Amino acid sequence: MSGGLCPCGSGRELAACCGRFHAGEPAPDAESLMRSRYSAYVLGLEAYLRATWHPATRPAALGLDAVPRPKWLGLAVKSYTPLDATHATVEFVARYKLNGRAYRLHETSRFERVDGRWLYVDGEIRE
Repeated sequence: MSGGLCPCGSGRELAACCGRFHAGEPAPDAESLMRSRYSAYVLGLEAYLRATWHPATRPAALGLDAVPRPKWLGLAVKSYTPLDATHATVEFVARYKLNGRAYRLHETSRFERVDGRWLYVDGEIRE
């Protein structure tokens, strides 16, 4: 793991932030999991993304090896809403460039805690 800043935008070192979740430590809440998943997209960690995706909604492949790959530019968490002990939502905006054009992904993601681990279930794209 590199010693640089974490891609999630926390301002902390990768190893002290999302890197520890990538290494196997369970994320303590849905927002931490969402941030670590964003970092995993930036770093191309498909195995981590698949492992943290709910099996009921996990796609067969993620296509992270597609060319050209998006260049992720930043993450802004708009809200984190725990619904109960095992369900939460996180609204975020992720900015990226593809083929020189800027895009933003604005999503409200749903998370569920299963066997003590938070998992991404699905998301609603927002305008």
